[in-house]
Amino acid sequence: MTGTPESAGATSGVASMLLASPPVLFFFLGMFAALVRSTLKVPKAVTKLLSLYLLWAIGFQGGVKLVHGGLSPDAVAAIVIGVTLACITPVAVFFVLRRWLSSEDAAAVAASYGSVSAVTFVTASTVLTAQGVSYGGHMVACMALMESPAIVMAVLLLRWCTRESQTARPAWGTLVHEALLNGPVLLLVGSMVIGMLTGERGYQAFKPLCTDLFSGVLVFFLLDLGLIAARRLGDLRRAGSRLIAFGMVAPLVGAAAALSAAWLTGLGRGDAVLLMVLAASASYIAVPAAIRLVIPKANPGIYIPLALAVTFPFNVGIGIPLYLFAATRLLGP
Repeated sequence: MTGTPESAGATSGVASMLLASPPVLFFFLGMFAALVRSTLKVPKAVTKLLSLYLLWAIGFQGGVKLVHGGLSPDAVAAIVIGVTLACITPVAVFFVLRRWLSSEDAAAVAASYGSVSAVTFVTASTVLTAQGVSYGGHMVACMALMESPAIVMAVLLLRWCTRESQTARPAWGTLVHEALLNGPVLLLVGSMVIGMLTGERGYQAFKPLCTDLFSGVLVFFLLDLGLIAARRLGDLRRAGSRLIAFGMVAPLVGAAAALSAAWLTGLGRGDAVLLMVLAASASYIAVPAAIRLVIPKANPGIYIPLALAVTFPFNVGIGIPLYLFAATRLLGP
């Protein structure tokens, strides 16, 4: 179904809204501060607390919404699509990047792009809410379930490719522990479960903390991400232009796959957009925590800034408006 001029006009206004959004503007302020070598910085202890807060708030609110919406056919379809993409994407990325990266670095990037970015998801959901586009609370469950499969797939691919000696490989117990029970993933999934158990009663008790303060915390988190992204651009330049191009093309491929699956299964526009955002994003929180242990030879100067300095700003500045426009054109308002 083709979009109307009114829908196209409304969608084109998303880009302007993103540029007028305080969290997004503070991300670019952080980049600017780093590029001009300002002394501005956010203490590491604060950034860790901000990350934990965002994961808690996202998971808790998602659990509450999931209880309200229930596991409808749309919810099941979205979760199945999301988990499937989280398993397939690392395989495709790994074999593409092995042509110009080491197997360890290719596996680390594959894990990053098979997993998801909670902050990109939050930014997209904020945009949808402002545009009056509804979406299901089950999409947070989908995001949580897409975090870990890519880490497991990436390590399996590396094992298959390198055929290292048994003593050089991480123990399966360690692998499963880091993939499924590392701090960020456990907090996200655990908060979602608690939100489901406590429902509306729990939400009303924590509403000032998990809802009213959310945008303010997101501002400081994105400011810090902007500082980090700009300071790590040098690592990407040394890695070559092909890798930077990959960081902008991969989100489009992932989003197109997600939109096709959403169209085939009859998902609504809001769920489709968030599914596209999840498929297009790359993890820079949960994945690095696991990759440092299970693939210690991977260069963090490649997989972290690629996700953080290329794909994240691409999705925030260009991707989200484009995904909303594409979903509106194909699925209708």
